Amino acid sequence: MGWDAVARRFTPPARLAVIGDPIGHSRSPQMHNPALQACGIDAQYIRVQVPVGRVAEAFRQFAACGFLGVNITIPHKFEALDAVDELDPLARQLGAVNTLAIRDGKLHGYNSDGPGFLRSVKEAFGADIQDLRVLILGAGGGAGRAVAVQSALSGCQKLQLVNRSQAKAEAVASEIQALGGNVDVSVVLWDDDSLRDALANTDLIVNATSLGMKPNDSKLLPADALQASHLVFDMVYRAGGETPLLADARQVGARTVDGLTLLLHQGAISFEHWFDRPAPLEVMREGLRKAVME
Repeated sequence: MGWDAVARRFTPPARLAVIGDPIGHSRSPQMHNPALQACGIDAQYIRVQVPVGRVAEAFRQFAACGFLGVNITIPHKFEALDAVDELDPLARQLGAVNTLAIRDGKLHGYNSDGPGFLRSVKEAFGADIQDLRVLILGAGGGAGRAVAVQSALSGCQKLQLVNRSQAKAEAVASEIQALGGNVDVSVVLWDDDSLRDALANTDLIVNATSLGMKPNDSKLLPADALQASHLVFDMVYRAGGETPLLADARQVGARTVDGLTLLLHQGAISFEHWFDRPAPLEVMREGLRKAVME
């Protein structure tokens, strides 16, 4: 793929990357490059498109080219799990790798989805997961599963899983129960009546589906089920404005946060794995803000 030549073409040289398929939409470079500059680190963060089935090969090439680390996005987080030399215990529990740190040629795999979610909830709402009853829409997918498992590991008060494929939600519920602990976990049918009942006993609503990215996407929830007391976390973000879910939530007075906050905290955790130092969070936040306005 000639990535060594590509890396040398950049000034500073490319030493970090995000991979996906596709990858052109990623705003991670606009977040990480200002952070690297602010910390005086002679490295650049780039996007690299990697086809499905070639993640392990890509990791070896990154290591050979002197890269320090890589972020992994859709659809490679599961493939990356089997492509590392050392797997962090939390990444094993969450079932996916989205951060690679390369140290002395060895590939270390981490997951910042779960911890980034916890930091985002704390920043946006001033709340800890262990004090909340959580409902997750899209709990059967990669991001939804990670958030569900992280919520359970952190001891949330109640965990309700919603997914178009009920079988996938039930599989995640079984995995969570197998972890032990005393979390009250249940599967909720995706229909208006079931959602209304579930939302009456929910503090934090999490959208882990991709619905909301496009203006004509269907509604996730019956609007009359949202209450001012709800905390609404949409993992989707839209450059052109807020998602329909967040618009509905604001209309009833609920507090909200979108996926940019999660991207920020995931990025900060990756930075910490790569450089063993605190990330310049406000520099990264400003980089993302500017990227969204472009």
